Amino acid sequence: MLDCGRRFGKDVMERNYISEGLRLGEPCAWYEPNYKSVMENWRWFTETYFPITKRKSEVERRIDLINGGFIEMWSLDDKDASRGRKYKRVVINEAAKVKDLEYSWNNVIRITLADLNGGALIGSTPRGFNYFKAMYDRGQDKFEEEWESWKKSTYDNPYIDRSEIEELKRTLPDIVFQQEIMAEFIHDSGMVFRRVQDASCLEALEEPIKSRQYIAGVDVAAAVDYTVVSVFDVESKEQVYIDRFNRVDYNVLEDRLEAVYKRWNMTSMVIEMNSIGQGVIDHLQNRNMHIIPFTTTNATKQEAIQSLQSAFEHGSIKIIYDPVQIGELLSFESKRNASGSFSYSAPSGMHDDTVMALAIAWSGFDGVSWDDVAGLGKVENYESPWR
Repeated sequence: MLDCGRRFGKDVMERNYISEGLRLGEPCAWYEPNYKSVMENWRWFTETYFPITKRKSEVERRIDLINGGFIEMWSLDDKDASRGRKYKRVVINEAAKVKDLEYSWNNVIRITLADLNGGALIGSTPRGFNYFKAMYDRGQDKFEEEWESWKKSTYDNPYIDRSEIEELKRTLPDIVFQQEIMAEFIHDSGMVFRRVQDASCLEALEEPIKSRQYIAGVDVAAAVDYTVVSVFDVESKEQVYIDRFNRVDYNVLEDRLEAVYKRWNMTSMVIEMNSIGQGVIDHLQNRNMHIIPFTTTNATKQEAIQSLQSAFEHGSIKIIYDPVQIGELLSFESKRNASGSFSYSAPSGMHDDTVMALAIAWSGFDGVSWDDVAGLGKVENYESPWR
C-alpha cells in the first residue's frame, strides 16, 4: 500500500513493479478508476515494450511479450472487471478514486492472485476516510502479516523543486495541502459539508453534450477574492465545468462570463448581485443573456448552504474532483447565532468562492424560491428556471 502526495512518483514505482514481473514472464494486471485514466499508462507500456511485444490488442488492452509475460489493463468503471483471470502481480492505481474499491478488491482482484500466490501494489493520493484508508490501516497493523503500507509526501520526491512545494503551501488551503501534498487522510466529520470526498468523482467536460441543458451559478469577486462559475447539467444534476479567476478588469470579467454562457448553450445564469454583482448583471442582460440575480442575505445564504449541505449528505450531488473546491468545502464553517439561526463563511484568511458558486447553482434544483432570492417577493406557482 502506497499513500502518497501528488507528484511523488507513484506511477513510476508501479510501472517498475509490473515491469519486473513482465521481465520474469509473469501474468500481470493494471487497474485504474476509469477508462480515461487507463490510457496514459497503456501508452507507456505499449511504447516501452514495443521491441519485445509478440501481440498487442487495443480492444482488450493486452500486451503479450515474447518471453510469455503479459499485462492486461482494466477500468474499474466495471466493478467486476477481470473476473475469472489469474495474475502474479497487479497494480491498482489511484485506488482512492475507485467507486467500488471494497467490492472489486474482495470479490474480484484479490481472487485473481490466489492461483499463483501473487501480490499487489495499491497506490493513491488519499481522498478522505474511504476503503483505501481501511486498506492502508491494515498495512500499519503488525498483526496483518500479508499487508504493509507506506506514506510518502511530495517532499519525498527529490526531483521536485522545494520552492514549488512551498509555493503550494502558501497558496493552497491548508486542508488541501495536507491531503494532496502531505498525503494525510482528512476526515469530514463535524464539518458543514460531509461526504465531499465521495461526491468529488467527476472530471470536467471539455465540451457540452448536444441536446443537454446547462445552467451556472456565479459568485462575482471583489478585491482579492475569486470569481467562480460553476456549471451544471440540468438533467443529471452533475457539475461539468468550473472557471475560477481573479484580478481582471470588469470588461474582461463580463467577456469571460459571456464566453462560458455561449460555450455551454445556457438558458440561465444565476449571479450574486451583492457588491459589484449588480453592475455585472446589468451589462450582461444588455448582451441579451438571461441572468437571474441572487441577493445574498443571511436568510437566503442559510437556505442555499443548507440545501447544498443536504445534497452532499444524501449523495444527490456529484461534483468535479478539484482540490481547491474540495478544500473550500471541507474548510467551510458554521456558527450558531443568538437567534438560533446559523451563519456560514470560510475561515479567516481563506476563500469560499467555489462553495458559494456551487450553492447558488444548486439552489434551483432543491426548491429555493428564486422570487425571494431575486427580491421579487412571493410569486404564485413560481417555478425554478431549470426545473
